[in-house]
Amino acid sequence: MGTQVPADYRPSDNEPFMNERQREYFRRKLNTWKDEILKESRETIQNLQAETVPHADLADRASTEAERQLELRTRDRQRKLISKIDEALRRIEDGSYGFCEETGEPISLKRLDARPIATLSIEAQERHERREKVYRDD
Repeated sequence: MGTQVPADYRPSDNEPFMNERQREYFRRKLNTWKDEILKESRETIQNLQAETVPHADLADRASTEAERQLELRTRDRQRKLISKIDEALRRIEDGSYGFCEETGEPISLKRLDARPIATLSIEAQERHERREKVYRDD
């Protein structure tokens, strides 16, 4: 964690895969993402607590309830996302981050930059989705 990474640093294929700078870059990216989600979550909780005014109109009440349900579903998805972020941070620590869980091959830096919680290479992910589709269609 003592590695200094410039703010404008972007991982490159011209350097060793998952070197110290790349690991620090992704660690920072994951922690920033997690902090943003937690901040949004705190704001949602504050909003839900502030909106305790009962509505006399049935339509207003139904609309408010629907909005609350949507917020709660969104928070649940984000809670699961935080769990995946924490798993990715653990993989950075144990040295398995950036490698496909199925093939053991490196996951492309572009894919990791776009989806830092990725655990499968694009090829393995596509195979996984094709298998899922076959079983889902039955």
